[in-house]
Amino acid sequence: MTSFPLPPLPRATGSSAAASASPYTPNTAFRQLRGDRSPGEFAAAVRRAAREIGEHVSCDARYIGRLESGEIRCPNYAYQRVFRHLFPDLTSADMGFAPRRAVRGRARRSPESGAAGPPALSVLPSPTGPTGPSGPTASAGLPDPTYEESDVLRRAFMTGGSAALASTLVPAQGGRDRGRTTGRAGSSEVRAVHESVRQIRLHDDRHGADGLYDDAGDALRTAYRLLDESSHGPAVAAGLASGAGELAISVGWLAHDSGRLTEARSYYAEALATARMAGDSALEAHAFCNTAFLARDAGRPREAVRAAQAAQLLARFFGSPRLLSLLALREAGGRAGLGDRRGCELALSRAHSLFASGPRDADPAWMTFFGEAELSGLAAQAWSALGAHSRAAAAAREAVRLQDPHFTRNIALYEAELALNLVASGQPEEAQAARSRALRLLGQVRSSRIRAMLVA
Repeated sequence: MTSFPLPPLPRATGSSAAASASPYTPNTAFRQLRGDRSPGEFAAAVRRAAREIGEHVSCDARYIGRLESGEIRCPNYAYQRVFRHLFPDLTSADMGFAPRRAVRGRARRSPESGAAGPPALSVLPSPTGPTGPSGPTASAGLPDPTYEESDVLRRAFMTGGSAALASTLVPAQGGRDRGRTTGRAGSSEVRAVHESVRQIRLHDDRHGADGLYDDAGDALRTAYRLLDESSHGPAVAAGLASGAGELAISVGWLAHDSGRLTEARSYYAEALATARMAGDSALEAHAFCNTAFLARDAGRPREAVRAAQAAQLLARFFGSPRLLSLLALREAGGRAGLGDRRGCELALSRAHSLFASGPRDADPAWMTFFGEAELSGLAAQAWSALGAHSRAAAAAREAVRLQDPHFTRNIALYEAELALNLVASGQPEEAQAARSRALRLLGQVRSSRIRAMLVA
């Protein structure tokens, strides 16, 4: 049985009780350095700074959340060099980081983890992120990681591909059947599931879904076996449910992007069921968000509108205008498919207005992809569905211009959208140039959905 690890998502729960249980001391000095930028925007600035000095770090909103929460007290050397480049007048102590000698060798065990955690899982970081309804998986049973260890997994993933992380979620159980996960699960297993989510998303952002889907499905099956077959306390059960649900959404997205729309719908339904059984409203809103996107692409616009509206009802109390903006865009896509121009325009207007409200600490960590570029890209898709191809081309062109180079797959998608709308609006030469740029990017990105757009 092979399995696949991914990036940690914030645990989505409908209450703030978990967040208040965090065993970590917040790093207020580092939080002040972020200012009014969202965790995702700050993470993008960190990645840009890393490129400037030749470092390669896979910083995302989740990692920023772990730093700010105090879970990571001393980042690894690569991150420290990047932060010194970003803030040359500050020392590590000024940024609120502890000396490495003060944290080296601290215990990493959890009361719920049993006598000894499985070696294959011991290097995985705990899932944490921005606070609020989509906030961290905060459990008194989580260990206190001292320095950032997810780079070990990131390097294995980037250099060895998905197979390099095979079996990471399968506990070491001696001679037991490796197809089962009986035994006691603890915080190590929770971290492994959430790390799987994070790694899948990082890889998908850069390279697309094709080639990743099968291993991700193995990881999902293992995560649900951990949830269903192992013994665990309430905190671990909540963390496993959150991680398994987010993993189901990630695998569903890989199926969607690979053209397996029926399978994607099944995975999203699984995530919805998990969310409802766990009482996890933020996970439920995320699943409805993806369901709406899938329904639009599958030619079910009414379902897209209903799913987007259901997500908006759940998310209205989360304190995240950016999440509501994305959900309004999902509704706009469905209304465009219905030919409801007025309804689509109202939803787009609402999306832009909510986006302009700015980032919040409560923005879910899974939304790191959602910035100005994605706002323009989704608007382009809605205008295109309405037949307003010149307007769609202008929005797609803006999306290409604004997109962070980190999101290679999205740049290819926007270039493909631009090419299609330029053809429809009678600009074949510029369309061919955009198509050529998208095809070049497909050397790095494996996405059946984007390739189908370019050969249509």
